[in-house]
Amino acid sequence: MITIKNIASHAILTTVTGLFCITYSHNSLAGIPIEKWTQTSGAQVYLVQSPGIPMVDVQIDFDAGSRRDPADKAGLAGVTASMTGKGVRAGKISAEPALDENALSEAWADLGASFGGSASTDRMSFSLRSLTYPDLLPKAVALAARQLGDPAFPETIWQRQRETLNASIKESNTRPATLAGRAFGAAVYGQHPYGYEVTQETLARISVADMQALYRRLIVPCRAKVTLVGAVNRAQGDALVTQLLARLPSSAVSACPHLPAVAEVAPLSKPVEQRLPFDSAQAHVLIGQPGYKREDPDFFALTVGNYILGGGGFVSRLTEEVRQKRGLSYSVYSYFAPGLHAGAFTVGLQTRPDQADQAVKVSREVVARFVAEGPTPVELQAAKDNLIGGFALRIDSNRKLLDNVANIAWNGLALDYLDTWTQQVERITVADIRAAFARKLQPANMVTVVVGG
Repeated sequence: MITIKNIASHAILTTVTGLFCITYSHNSLAGIPIEKWTQTSGAQVYLVQSPGIPMVDVQIDFDAGSRRDPADKAGLAGVTASMTGKGVRAGKISAEPALDENALSEAWADLGASFGGSASTDRMSFSLRSLTYPDLLPKAVALAARQLGDPAFPETIWQRQRETLNASIKESNTRPATLAGRAFGAAVYGQHPYGYEVTQETLARISVADMQALYRRLIVPCRAKVTLVGAVNRAQGDALVTQLLARLPSSAVSACPHLPAVAEVAPLSKPVEQRLPFDSAQAHVLIGQPGYKREDPDFFALTVGNYILGGGGFVSRLTEEVRQKRGLSYSVYSYFAPGLHAGAFTVGLQTRPDQADQAVKVSREVVARFVAEGPTPVELQAAKDNLIGGFALRIDSNRKLLDNVANIAWNGLALDYLDTWTQQVERITVADIRAAFARKLQPANMVTVVVGG
């Protein structure tokens, strides 16, 4: 039952989120102190204290993303993370009753807090948000620990969820954007897990036993990377993390279960072009190739360079050539998606079917010229001004700061990464960008997918 007090808690939680934005927008350039330590369980903890606001955000990351899915059970990580919110088992020692999906949801509503799991290509993540009042935070942490450590994985709920996912897949298969993305991913990644496709067939092979086995094997404290942002000090944060992970299988750090290496994404040896007919008003175009890993030392040169090429919205090269000069598309963009493996470099646009060939030709030419010549000094300075001027917006909320610190934790970046970010951007030169793009992109060996027309 949601009481008056808990309605107030929801209101306060919303209000303090906004206050946090104001606090950090004023102090973002003064440095963000990040504390790091490793617990005896092996869990790595990253903390940013913000004692002025009675709220804490927590993110727990594990190497359990879809890159570890079996090829014939693509989607396993995603459905496993989702199913952790569908109920918890009864307590093994204390008299804790089991909670079904509805009871668990009501318990979180009563606390005015939230907790849930999700999976991306590289990691499975769990996020907790709660006010830090003494009568609320301990209860929220205890409930989160139960949900993380004792998920029920109810069979009947999985059968229902699978039917819902199947219906969603059927509907998405009627959209040209889905067909384009699927063909593009398969061509760019080949047999690599980044290119696995979740289908009705792969979902049909996934059982509750598969979820339980994945969870036992991969969701263990010794591989957890935990990020906290909010009104807790180091001692409180350490105790909070210990309680959150207490119900997971424990082992000595030296005995942390070994995970097999995942093969790298293979580079393309020749161009690939696919044209898929589709009766639509717009042709969907994707052009690209494997890009680079997040740990690559060219990260900042590629980030700044891509802002100029196609990541800067209406001020990018692609927009100028494809949209402004020729009117071939309302929007055209490019981006890199670096991860633990080489995520794709992608150029995307939509255009009239009869203009698709011209749009592809112009886009390819723009990319090839940028790789060969790099940006102009004027373009570089404008990009730096925009990126540096907008940096405060990257950390102007509790959620954004948590995301950035979790990124530091997950990728093993320096603790002063956010403090030096603008300096790293400022020192990039035209030569740096030209050399980095020449190392990473091969315009003659890219995938081109056109759906429609």
